Amino acid sequence: MNKLMTGLLAGAMAMTGFAAEAADDITLQLKWVTQAQFAGYIVAKAKGLYDEADLNVTILPGGPNIAPEQVIAGGGADIIVDWMGGAVAAREKGVPLVNIAQPFKRSGLMMICPTETGITSEADFPGHTLGVWFYGNEYPFFAWMNKLGYATDGSAGGVTVLQQSFDIQPMIQGQADCISVMTYNEYGQALDAGYGPDNLTIFNYTEMGNDLLEDGLYVMEDDLSDPARTDAYVRFVAASMKGWAYALDNPEEAAQIVVDSDETGAAEYDHQFYMVGEVSKLVDASDPALDLTTYERTVKALLDQGIIEKTPEGAYTTAITDTVGM
Repeated sequence: MNKLMTGLLAGAMAMTGFAAEAADDITLQLKWVTQAQFAGYIVAKAKGLYDEADLNVTILPGGPNIAPEQVIAGGGADIIVDWMGGAVAAREKGVPLVNIAQPFKRSGLMMICPTETGITSEADFPGHTLGVWFYGNEYPFFAWMNKLGYATDGSAGGVTVLQQSFDIQPMIQGQADCISVMTYNEYGQALDAGYGPDNLTIFNYTEMGNDLLEDGLYVMEDDLSDPARTDAYVRFVAASMKGWAYALDNPEEAAQIVVDSDETGAAEYDHQFYMVGEVSKLVDASDPALDLTTYERTVKALLDQGIIEKTPEGAYTTAITDTVGM
């Protein structure tokens, strides 16, 4: 009996020790489908960088009918990748999202117009139809139009807005005179279709100073009051940035990892390789910190457009990235 009890106690102590060292579970909700826009996170998981950080990370792909803000509000994710416009707007509506890191320093958003439309400058927009994504992606566009003083309801002197599909078909089919594209995604599709700088007028949001922050990492505010959870977030950000550094240094391997990770089979190597190259121009793999100047410009644009009614408080924290260091 004594030997049996000793064995049971030893087993219980071993199980307790294992439980104490068990990896923390984190679910990451992506803003869009599995693609190299999120290469840092996908590579970090595939290369075991999250495992090394004692994290068990589940990555959920997004899509046209998935709003990351709603997913995290409903308890379906711990961290989301989101554009700041959508995150701050959701915060004002009662979803207390907090930016904990900002790997993307520049916007990849552009508007392109075929030269046959006659549009060569912003002054040519009135009277034309412009394609815009919605579901939180429309905020930079409407802030830009507000800055120009153009109505967006199709009235005289303004523009007509087409709720655009997430591809270049509205331009190909002539449904819109200009369409929204990301440098790392739809613009590549336009290049493949025979378009480029020679037959397009290109409006780059970053170059125009109209960029709003994209693809930041957001968590629920209450989680930051839990030291254990905060520690897990520090490890997540650190491992993710290692994933970004590896992906950008090894674009061929990163592209293949993304293709292999896409359960739908839709991801194609050539496009993912192109995407890694373009994303590398937007991400700073050595600095996950939020740039406060860009943050303040983003908030001002949202306020000016009436997307939010007041300056948000507590919408970001530097505590995570300060601890991560680089």
